[in-house]
Amino acid sequence: MGNLEQKHPLIEIWNTYPGARRDRKILDKPPVERIIGEMFAIGEFYYYALNLTNSTLSHHHENILKLHGLSSYPENLKEVIDLTHPDDIEFVIKAEQVLVDKITEIALESQLYIKGSYCFRMKTAEGNYELFHHQSVITMEDETGIPIQAINIHTNIHHITKENPYTVLISGIGPRNDFHQVKLDCFSKPENFSEHLTKREMEILSLIAKGYSGPEIAQALILSEHTIRTHRKNILRKTNSRNSKELVKKAFEKGLI
Repeated sequence: MGNLEQKHPLIEIWNTYPGARRDRKILDKPPVERIIGEMFAIGEFYYYALNLTNSTLSHHHENILKLHGLSSYPENLKEVIDLTHPDDIEFVIKAEQVLVDKITEIALESQLYIKGSYCFRMKTAEGNYELFHHQSVITMEDETGIPIQAINIHTNIHHITKENPYTVLISGIGPRNDFHQVKLDCFSKPENFSEHLTKREMEILSLIAKGYSGPEIAQALILSEHTIRTHRKNILRKTNSRNSKELVKKAFEKGLI
């Protein structure tokens, strides 16, 4: 990749991550199947592996061609950045900086179990800009603990909402239950719900967004179905939502998922 791509501010952000960077080729297949289970994919989505040492892409999901009208798989991150709405570039840059800073603050030894997410507009095959939900997780580190690979997942959520909450969500996956919501007020100041959701309610909201049924949520959290129904009613009341579909829409708009 040329010097122009290496110097893009979005790419340079990860060079601030602690530790030395080494340009190396990654041949191993990323654990995509495991990661997908931790992600939201409410709509058409795709993923790709990002080599954090040189910004090259690999292991693309074929949907990236259809959703963006591409004739070939992008080879570097700059090609994906070029699909982003020009007015959203500044937000994406700041969102990535928030993500790097927060992971560094939480604990570098837990970086494989931290997911970052936010929304921005991308050009589609029709030539329009539509809202996409971006999720990323580091999937590989070198022998010194420096991250060398991440998986990015992009889901088209234009059919759910067209409102960007301009919020970065940093949450734990696997053994961690971190939840940090960073609103970039310089872009937008979304209103909060009338009542804050509890940690348990946020956990249930996450599973609802993944499409889990009440009995499945009860089994996953080792709670009774009655308890889950009670929590769901409270979540709908607090968010002033009539059903799960409206709840998920509002959750995206408030930057909760």
